[in-house]
Amino acid sequence: MSPLENAAKTAEGVVVNGFVVSPVVEQCSGCDRVREFDGQEFCSSYPIPARKWAGGRCNFATHVKAQTAAAAKVNPLKASKRAAKGR
Repeated sequence: MSPLENAAKTAEGVVVNGFVVSPVVEQCSGCDRVREFDGQEFCSSYPIPARKWAGGRCNFATHVKAQTAAAAKVNPLKASKRAAKGR
């Protein structure tokens, strides 16, 4: 984890490039985008990480793998016809 660049602590909180950023939530642990500043961890891609996780999975998360859909169902009748044609 590299520290946040251009970060400053103000009365509002931690400000990075004009945006007030919130600390990461529990679901963010293990993500490559988490950066440390002043003993706390912040997301380097989004200022309010809790809002990204509210709808399900964060699209910036590098530690969560997308689930693939099950293999397509094969109609046995069509498969036998294709095999008979020599495809």
